[in-house]
Amino acid sequence: MAVIFVPALSLPLLVAALIAVLSGVGGSGARRAREQLARFSWLAVVPAGAAAVVDAGARHEVAWMLLGTSIRLDAIARPLVLMAVVLYGVALSFVVRSKAERPHVLTAFLLLCFTGNIAVFLADDLVTFYLAFAAMSFLGYAIVVHDRTRGARRAGVIYLVLTVFGECAVLAALLMLAADGVTTVGEAPAAVAASPASGTIILLLLIGFGVKAGTVPLHVWLPLAHPAAPSPASAVLSGAMLKAGIVGWLRFLPLGEGGGEPVWGGVFLMLGLVGGLLAVPAGVLQRNPKVILAYSSISQMGFLTAVVGAALVAPEFAPACVAAVVVYSVSHGLVKGALFLGVQAWDSERLPRWSVTAGLTAASLALVGAPFTSGFVAKYVAKEAVGEVSVPLLPALGVADVLPWFGVGSTLLLARFAVALSRRERSPKRTARMRGLAWLALSVLAVVPVAALAASWAPPLSVPGWLDPSAVWAQTWPLLLGLVAAAIAWAVTRRTPERSPTMPPGDIVVIEERAARGVLRALTVASTGLGRVRGAVVARVAAGPSAGPVLDRAQHAIGTWPGAGALLALALGCAVLVAVLIGLVAS
Repeated sequence: MAVIFVPALSLPLLVAALIAVLSGVGGSGARRAREQLARFSWLAVVPAGAAAVVDAGARHEVAWMLLGTSIRLDAIARPLVLMAVVLYGVALSFVVRSKAERPHVLTAFLLLCFTGNIAVFLADDLVTFYLAFAAMSFLGYAIVVHDRTRGARRAGVIYLVLTVFGECAVLAALLMLAADGVTTVGEAPAAVAASPASGTIILLLLIGFGVKAGTVPLHVWLPLAHPAAPSPASAVLSGAMLKAGIVGWLRFLPLGEGGGEPVWGGVFLMLGLVGGLLAVPAGVLQRNPKVILAYSSISQMGFLTAVVGAALVAPEFAPACVAAVVVYSVSHGLVKGALFLGVQAWDSERLPRWSVTAGLTAASLALVGAPFTSGFVAKYVAKEAVGEVSVPLLPALGVADVLPWFGVGSTLLLARFAVALSRRERSPKRTARMRGLAWLALSVLAVVPVAALAASWAPPLSVPGWLDPSAVWAQTWPLLLGLVAAAIAWAVTRRTPERSPTMPPGDIVVIEERAARGVLRALTVASTGLGRVRGAVVARVAAGPSAGPVLDRAQHAIGTWPGAGALLALALGCAVLVAVLIGLVAS
């Protein structure tokens, strides 16, 4: 492995280990050292950014580790690693002033998650990929339940159940590939396309990575985890860790192979379009800003799922679709991270109110895809990448005609987010000036790297002209229509007092929990009934059989000496009679 990747992967682990050691040491000196480590922990992610900039993309191997570990910084991994470095760095700087208790513990787990997260992007062999993916997923549980509230524990349980379910699906898919002789990630798409069990493998990949990507109906952990987790944890969960599921699809699905997968591509398209659009009304009915942002993430992941589905349906569009997914993932990661951190900035950062409002507005416009933002570039290239692919069951309707409506939904969600956030009380604390500037830069300047990334991939991407009237209007009308709809909704409901959300966070998981409780009650009743029957049977057996008065008298007679003798004589007589009969037959 190149020397530059050693500190990139080991320094975050080392800092997390030092924080753990100092947490077990008493005394004010250890406490101060631990606090300083947590305060400057964001520096631990810098070597990974340097490696992503300097490395030429060669394949690096460590033959003695596991079954042979290899990593590669290719065109997919490089921008995602850089995005993760920026996002984790800003999130770590926000931990110290967050509302979370034990900030040093949260810092340590964020560093561990960072290492697993970028290892997923870099992994070039099956074993490394799976171990990194599993480590990142299970470490995510720690940052979800960090506050140890009742809601956090409930969210953690649901997250953990779905994570185990998804990990089993991913492991099964990778084992099927390994059985076909696949050892590296690069061999996987062709192997999946050629496998006799390709449908089963694609289904397992859809489920396994769909859990992490928040694909409907596997999305239910997101609206529960985000309000439970501290804001820095929510920022990396939605901004970077969701992208591990997307990368899993890009690495292993047969995108651009053979004649495509029209059936499975149609499944991806329908799940993405229907689930992404249905997340809008579910989110609008919420009142917690972080829950609203969680449903926004579900909607945006539906957008990406649809683009992946288009690449499966039409392999000729796969190169452009893959590039568009990467560009969109980088834009969404930076902007959504800024929005989640913006909730903390609004609640407790001593920044001028106008600056917080400006930063949140810029990030919101970028998420919607307004002109001159990173979302403008990301949504345009995605819409162009899907070409003329049609919506399943509606051949007259193109996917490119549906995708702009995600912008309308995003506008509604973010308008609701703004209303919900404005009603929260602020309790500002002393804020580091540089950290506030870093957050503002993340909110406003995401367009620069996203535009440069899209330009580096043109072709196959079609990059919008900044002053092209048709491109500007294509990204403006969803914003305007969403604002009109939001204004109408506000006018209708502005005199209605806030109540509990009509739809509980987690939506279908509430129905599933009620069904599970009903099944549990039924099993309890059945178990109680079976217990009573079993008790009666056991008592009956213990009391001995009751064969009736005649047999009881016979049994009593046999138990006496005369009775036993008579029975023995009868048995001997029968035996002699049988022997005589056998002799007669034989003669």
